[in-house]
Formats: sequence, C-alpha cells, structure tokens
Amino acid sequence: MAELLIENLSKSFKGAISALSGISFGVADREAVFLLGPSGAGKTTTLRLIAGLERPSEGSIRIGGRDVTRWTPGERNLAMVYDRHSLFPHLSVFENLAYPLRVRKMSEAEIFARIAAVAETLQVERLLDRYPSQLSGGQMQRVAIGRALVREASVYLLDEPISHLDAKLRAKMRVEFKRLQRDFRATMLYVSHDQLEAMTMADRIVLINRGRIEQIAPPQRLFDRPDTLFAATFIGEPAMNTVPARISEDGGIFRLGIGSSRIPLDGEWVRSGTAISPSADYVAGIRPQHVALAAPGEAGDDIVRGRVFAVETLGSRIIFDIEVEGGVFRVVATVDVGRLHPRDIGAPIAFRVDPDFIYLFEADGGRTVRQARFSEAVVH
Repeated sequence: MAELLIENLSKSFKGAISALSGISFGVADREAVFLLGPSGAGKTTTLRLIAGLERPSEGSIRIGGRDVTRWTPGERNLAMVYDRHSLFPHLSVFENLAYPLRVRKMSEAEIFARIAAVAETLQVERLLDRYPSQLSGGQMQRVAIGRALVREASVYLLDEPISHLDAKLRAKMRVEFKRLQRDFRATMLYVSHDQLEAMTMADRIVLINRGRIEQIAPPQRLFDRPDTLFAATFIGEPAMNTVPARISEDGGIFRLGIGSSRIPLDGEWVRSGTAISPSADYVAGIRPQHVALAAPGEAGDDIVRGRVFAVETLGSRIIFDIEVEGGVFRVVATVDVGRLHPRDIGAPIAFRVDPDFIYLFEADGGRTVRQARFSEAVVH
C-alpha cells in the first residue's frame, strides 16, 4: 500500500468549464477516505485524474512519494471499482477474478491462493464456477470488488460501487466494506454522494462542492463542527434547520431572533470565538434532533411558535415540519411524545430551542461564526 497526496489540483474542460479549482488533500497509508459531495461537485473528475484517465490543468498527484501526474494509468498501480460491476460476461467468476493476475503473468499457484483468500473474505467461494448472468446484483458487485482486491495495488479507487443496489443490500455492503478495508488494510479513496455511506465507513471525509473543498474531517467532527453552512446542511439526516436570524442586545442580554421569538443566549457562548454584532444579519442553524416540542400552552423565552406544515410518521419517531416566520423547522419527536401534539396541517404548535445547540453562520459567504457547545471529548 502507499499514501496518496493531491496538491493544488485543477481541471478545466475546453478552457472554460472549471470542474476542479485547486483542491489539496491526502490519503494516508491504509486509510479509507471518502470524497463526498452532491452531483456535479467534481468527485468523479478527481478520481479520473488520479487514475490517469484525464490530465490535470494544474497541480500534482503523488503516490508513495512519487510524482505520477504524467504517468500512464498502467504505470500507477491503481485498482478501480466502478458504480457498475462491469464483469466479463463470457468468463466465470473465477476467471473474472483471475484476469488481472493473468495479465501480470502470475503463476497458477499464486493465482489460486489469492482468489481463495479474496473469495472467502467476500463470501463468494460457492460462486466461482458461475457466470455473471447467474448472479444477483449484490453478488456481481462483490465479484467486481474482489477483482480489484485480488491484486496488490498501491491505492484502491471506488466510484460509488454500491449506489445502484437496493436499500437493504446497500446497508449490508456498507458493513462489508468497512470489514474489508480493515481486513485488507488497504489505502482507499471512495467517491460517494451518499452521506450515510461516508459517515458509517470513512476514516475521514473530504467534502467537496462546485470543485472546491469545503472541509476535511473525521465523520463525527464534520457533523458536530461544520466549517461552513454548506457542510452543516449537507451532513445530517434530517438536514439541519436554517433560518435567517438577527442578534439583538437588550440590557446587556444578547438574544437571537427566530420567527417572533427572542431567545436569550448564554454569555459564554456570546463571548467565545469570532465577535458577533447586534443588529447584524446571520443564518441560525439547529439540528432537528436538538429541537424539542413544547407542551401545549407552555410559555418561555426559548419557545418558538408556529403551525404544523407537514408530518412524517417513521415508526419509532415522528418528524414535524413546523412553519415559522422566515422558514420551516423540522423537529424529530418520539412516537409517545408525538401523540400529545396536534398533527393536523395548519394547527398551532410550538417547540423549544436549546441555545447550547445553536449554530450561527455568516449571512454572506456561509462561514461558521458560532458552533454548538459540544464537549470536545465527544468530537473526534
């Protein structure tokens, strides 16, 4: 295995369309890093540049300390798994797995040994005599992954390899991928638009948007300590609530305006980090899990009142969409709590905001001004 280092990588097509704008990040030896972002963010372009299928406009690519920017794909010793299984239909599972080894003119004994080890790990030992047409979608994808793992590549590149599987099989494959990475101790760069895959499988996440890196962090830190409004709203399910907000000061007490409510802010929260200005415009963010429904008739400075906009019943929990002045808030409640509150569209309803879990972002630019007050012990 080897480390991968990307430095100031840029790519423009036909001189006008910029797909990447000077991105830099690294994948340590035996680390699993996810390149995460929405469609069109530049993820697959980055992967193709690393693989040598495209030439960068600027920047460099280093693998194992060597500059491979101008090397051909064959010289880079990379293994790639695509979003489609792309197996040879006329070859058995065994021969599909053996193909990259035969190309390298390995001995039959070593080919059999490597395939046996990979087949056992992927649980496809009983499928070695079958052909792709006799396999399920999940089995075919496992074989495609095995064809990459069977050879000793410097870095493994995975381009949304489980995105086309059904939800149940994707959940199973997420667990298998994490186990595979641990068992093979492989250096992996995994491209995905699915935050659940990244949050459950990655050692670190490189969050990319419109060809630029928004943040690089381990999954939990990215969730708890987003650097930008984009990072805060892209990571998390349900997505973070955001609403235009203004800070006001009354008798030395700072308050955050959400809807018609003025929520008092803790003095330590106000004083920490970047200075905040009374009467300045901000965007306030609060995750649905950190908003609690208020009991009918309950009063208090931390209570925000609105009306039921929509209700989603999801078995053990209910998600309330509550319309307030300036936007719609999502509140996650348990079923027992939810039964105590109105569910009719347009019915009045209220929720409580805990100031400790408020995020504050610049109205222009989206940079984070204030973070929720999590203990550093739980932020990894």
